[in-house]
Amino acid sequence: QVQLVESGGGLVESGGSLILSCAASGRTFSNYAMGWFRQAPGKEREFVTSINWSGKDTYYASSVKGRFTISRDNAKNTVYLQMNSLKPEDTAVYYCAKGVLYGAAATTGYNVWGQGTQVTVSS
Repeated sequence: QVQLVESGGGLVESGGSLILSCAASGRTFSNYAMGWFRQAPGKEREFVTSINWSGKDTYYASSVKGRFTISRDNAKNTVYLQMNSLKPEDTAVYYCAKGVLYGAAATTGYNVWGQGTQVTVSS
């Protein structure tokens, strides 16, 4: 069973940057797509970005396109989320997830989730 552990969250000022990491256990990490979601207080979990198994294809929500970058290192079983030009509305718990299908924007397209890491952007 794959397990995912996120890290790298924290408090940052508006306009700042953070890098989130998601480490996966297991030997088949390179076989599947990965995604990042986020959930703000009182809101539903929303899609942020996804990456295919090789890292060559990526897909972003319009709200983060041009500011966030997803990448992966299959040798390290890790997926990353580089977040630049952060805004207060980016404040949320960020989750990585193992994809059933690449490019899925719904939570039903993912079958393993990490515990989440808090990102807070101050204005």
